[in-house]
Amino acid sequence: MTVIGVLGAGQLGRMLALAGYPLGLRFVFFDESADAPAGHLADLRSGRWDDASALQAFADEVDVVTYEFENVPVAAASRLAERVPVFPSPRALEVAQDRLKEKQLFRDLGFGTAPFAAVESQDDLDRAVASIGLPAVLKTRTQGYDGKGQRVLRRRDDVLSAFASLGGRPLILEGFVPFRREVSILAARSRTGETAFWPLVENVHRDGILRLSTAPAEGNGGALAEEASALAGRALEALDYVGVLAIELFEHDGKLLANEMAPRVHNSGHWTIEGARTSQFENHLRAVLGLPLGATQATGFAAMVNLIGETPDPAALLEIEGSHLHLYGKPARPGRKLGHVTLVEPTRALLDAALGRVASVVDEPALSR
Repeated sequence: MTVIGVLGAGQLGRMLALAGYPLGLRFVFFDESADAPAGHLADLRSGRWDDASALQAFADEVDVVTYEFENVPVAAASRLAERVPVFPSPRALEVAQDRLKEKQLFRDLGFGTAPFAAVESQDDLDRAVASIGLPAVLKTRTQGYDGKGQRVLRRRDDVLSAFASLGGRPLILEGFVPFRREVSILAARSRTGETAFWPLVENVHRDGILRLSTAPAEGNGGALAEEASALAGRALEALDYVGVLAIELFEHDGKLLANEMAPRVHNSGHWTIEGARTSQFENHLRAVLGLPLGATQATGFAAMVNLIGETPDPAALLEIEGSHLHLYGKPARPGRKLGHVTLVEPTRALLDAALGRVASVVDEPALSR
């Protein structure tokens, strides 16, 4: 039996395991937390990322290693790669962990981006603001997710306070993009070089956290989806990537601007569990094992609603015809992703009606479409 080692043991790890069990796979997770959610479903090894002996013991148990969150220390992934295949590569992880390296890769590949500049000091920030202008967003180059580690600068007074709040670590200033909407493309590349792309996804964020994803994204007769797939394909090739890659994009004046990428299965792809012929989780596993990739066409019009901070009455959600509830087994706290609901309908009108029924249960303004 093939054993998949997974670095990180959150909800994405749970869903990887659930997708892999029908394929006859076994899973072992490694996480600093001994009570991480994936440990409810599979063996969990708890240890520090810098514990060489713990990583060695983990490597001895598994046939291939992947990860379910992008803040795994590159040093840990590189150490494991000396002993067992690791996919995606530590290089892809390193680029995705650093917003500056990420933006530079996008530029090198010909992607449009918001204007950006590296910031190490207050003087750097002042020069970057003078060049880029306001409004802009000051972000930490590493360790930021779900709106953490960033400040929006709208007025000159914001500049000093933002640096005081975030300074002391490498930063990046990004020009504010007056985008029409946020979208994402999910792609997979196998160890054999085979690639596959899911339909373009439209996303709605609030307070920096993804609230709603719908697929396929509306409009443009597929032109934007083709552009997004082409961009993702170039990134896959440049990084010699293996696994699922998500790229978040802004649509601005009919064009796509690359925002950031995630070297893993992604929240905006959860709809694929019920809404695509092959889920992102199954195709990620196929990719890292060198198996043929599955078809990625949508089976209808799909939506995914994140459950943030608290979980509504499960019975009320399950009473909604066609709803699929996924709970992650995590204790509630403000801003935390506790689960999601997916819907798949044969028409967009029926999907909107179903979202209205979810809205009657879930306090989520993003559902007011």
